[in-house]
Amino acid sequence: MTYEYTLMPSPVGELTLVARNGKLSAILWEVERDNRVRLGELREAHDSPVLLETARQLKEYFAGTRSQFELELDFTGTAFQKQVWQALLTIPFGETRSYSQIAQQIGNPKAVRAVGAANGRNPISIIAPCHRVIGASGTLTGFAGGLKAKQYLLTLEHRGQQKMAF
Repeated sequence: MTYEYTLMPSPVGELTLVARNGKLSAILWEVERDNRVRLGELREAHDSPVLLETARQLKEYFAGTRSQFELELDFTGTAFQKQVWQALLTIPFGETRSYSQIAQQIGNPKAVRAVGAANGRNPISIIAPCHRVIGASGTLTGFAGGLKAKQYLLTLEHRGQQKMAF
């Protein structure tokens, strides 16, 4: 299966937007760990409607004018990973959850480490907001885009949440 991709500059570095069959499959970071996200053959596509729409919505998000994404997603992973990634989609804009809270949410409270591993393999960063998952003590923990990017995204959302409250 061939995937389409395009590159997008952003405040957190260049992002690689990836789609398959008209759905968003991945958002990859400039410095991506080998095999974090498994994809098939990639073909550059500058005119893919889903990639153009993803870029448009991400630009609005970074500009502070979008708090929710409206995109069709194509998660590829195990049933457990998909369950964790679906739970990420329920974390409200500007809020955080702990790995333990996600494990409880999916009905598997002892799977905290497995939730962390699945979170680390989330292929659709930012849209499926794995950056909103933090340590139980409130500390920032690992993030595929780096802790600096994670802090940037959380700060952006916190500011956006305050702006939208007025």
